[in-house]
Amino acid sequence: MCASLLSFFRAGPPAPRIALLSDAVFFTRLVPVVSTASEAEVAAQVELAIEALSPFPIAQLYHGHYWKPGLDRAFVFASYRRRFTAEQTAQWPLAQLVLPTFATVFGAEVAPATTLILAAPEGFTAVHWDSAAMPSRVLFQPVSAEATPEERALAREELVRAVGGSKKVVDLVEAPTPEVSSDDDEVIFRSGAFLSRLPVAILSGLDVRDKGQLAELRRAKIRDVWLWRTAMASAALVAFLLVGEAAVRGVNAFWQKTRVEKLKAQAPLVEKIDNAQKLATRIEELTTKRLLPMEMIEIARKKPEGVQWTRVTTGGLQTLIIEAKTNASGEIAAYRTALRALPEVENAESSKDQLLSNGTTTFTITITFKPNAIKSEIPAA
Repeated sequence: MCASLLSFFRAGPPAPRIALLSDAVFFTRLVPVVSTASEAEVAAQVELAIEALSPFPIAQLYHGHYWKPGLDRAFVFASYRRRFTAEQTAQWPLAQLVLPTFATVFGAEVAPATTLILAAPEGFTAVHWDSAAMPSRVLFQPVSAEATPEERALAREELVRAVGGSKKVVDLVEAPTPEVSSDDDEVIFRSGAFLSRLPVAILSGLDVRDKGQLAELRRAKIRDVWLWRTAMASAALVAFLLVGEAAVRGVNAFWQKTRVEKLKAQAPLVEKIDNAQKLATRIEELTTKRLLPMEMIEIARKKPEGVQWTRVTTGGLQTLIIEAKTNASGEIAAYRTALRALPEVENAESSKDQLLSNGTTTFTITITFKPNAIKSEIPAA
């Protein structure tokens, strides 16, 4: 698994998908252009030149051209659209580049008066350079499929003589094929030791597809590239966030572990301090706070005359519980209201009344005094 992944990354991206067309169906010319023109202006001049050269309207042709900035000539090539079947053109949208086979060698570095011979089953193509700047002539010599090796050799010799002016003739043993390039600014074609480097900037001119469709494909490719980059950036961001979250969780876990260990180490000391605090609080309560039942009774004594106490107990430092009876049940609510109105009383609640014989009602009322509201000195009657 690891070995296959390493092989995949070492191999790099795949070679570009390029459709190579037969040289036999194209006519070629060298046409003059304005050397200071832009690429778009040269493309317009090329179309005008093709219209003048071809018996068919430009809309019925697949055409391309080769031109480099600063040159006063462009090499043009075109073919009648009906020479290509629907099966052939159906594959073109999937290709990065569609061009005749002879155009693949235009990026070669050759000396002046050099001719390259491309061999194919249907014949031979000669690409000649008068100067090193750009090709000057392309000729195709058809050969019958049943031709013998001697007949093919004779056809090659006739093609070289027809080109003329060749000081050097180079035979390519096989058709150039695209290969992976480490530079995104060029496409490389190789045939044995022979290399042709075509800059990406001129590929749109070499492509023979319909120029409107080509522009749409180019826009779609740019859009796909940006979508891919956005997806990769999003994936990288998600990965970064996941790594960050894992790091935060790791730090939090370490911090929590450290905190728990510190708390465990400090627990005996904290418990000792807490016990000492509780002891001090208890001592303070015993020395400064005490039950004052008589003072509470004195405050609660302010009752209606019809209410008689039968039993009085305390429920804590601040609570007094009074059991009482009365012959007038309405006095229970009046007593409770009077107790709540006292400044020392926080609350007063009465229990459920119980009616006994002879009209006597017994009840229990619980009085809660406010903290520190009861003074140890009993006021005078």
